[in-house]
Amino acid sequence: MERDTNPFADEDVNPFASVERESKVPPAKGFGERIGPTFNIPLGNMDARKERELAKLEEELKRREKDIKQREDALTRAGAMNIEEKNWPPIFPIIHHDIANEIPLHAQKLQYLAFASWLGLILCLVWNIIAVLVCWVRGGGIMIFLLAIIYALSGCPLSYILWYRPLYRAMKTDSVLKFGGFFLFYMIHIGFCVLAAIAPPIVFKGESLTGILATIDAFSDSALVGVFYLIGFAFFSLESVLSVWVLQRVYAFFRGEQ
Repeated sequence: MERDTNPFADEDVNPFASVERESKVPPAKGFGERIGPTFNIPLGNMDARKERELAKLEEELKRREKDIKQREDALTRAGAMNIEEKNWPPIFPIIHHDIANEIPLHAQKLQYLAFASWLGLILCLVWNIIAVLVCWVRGGGIMIFLLAIIYALSGCPLSYILWYRPLYRAMKTDSVLKFGGFFLFYMIHIGFCVLAAIAPPIVFKGESLTGILATIDAFSDSALVGVFYLIGFAFFSLESVLSVWVLQRVYAFFRGEQ
């Protein structure tokens, strides 16, 4: 008869037997071994950022170099304006005048017109001296001749200083202040030309200027004097018309309309 197995009997287990169990403690890391996951450092992005910074720095240096160059050029031009060489008229230079090299190309034609207006005024005043001299010789009196000389000696340099040179420098440097000075004194110049073309009998019956009224009186006294005065009247009339045209052209140029 087979004997039943005791279910409560102890199993034959060797407590000293080595049992391989899965350890939950991670093994110790040795010296030089990596701990944890590795990370890739984006060296390419750092290089691109550094290149952009260098490019920005280079652009800033170029901009500063350009600003310094512009300031140096401005100082050079300012120094050149202070030591302008006198070159006109060629025979006996008394002023500096070089439209071809100093005035911008788009403004040269207008500057030449203003130059013609200034030369026209000089011609009018010189002819006025000649006509009044003839009148004085024919018995007109010395005072009208002295006044004609005063007109010429004051009108020629003052016209250059007060309105032609400001216009020249305004065209050269695009200065609003210079343009303003030109407009003010050029309108006075036009007023004088119109007054001279009329020659009202204000000072010495207007005979010190070769205007139309003085021309009529001159013809009544002497045909020769009348012819000289008539030519002077034509000069002053043409100068007045030319001056008004130049004023309109310069104003349009100042407004940017041409």
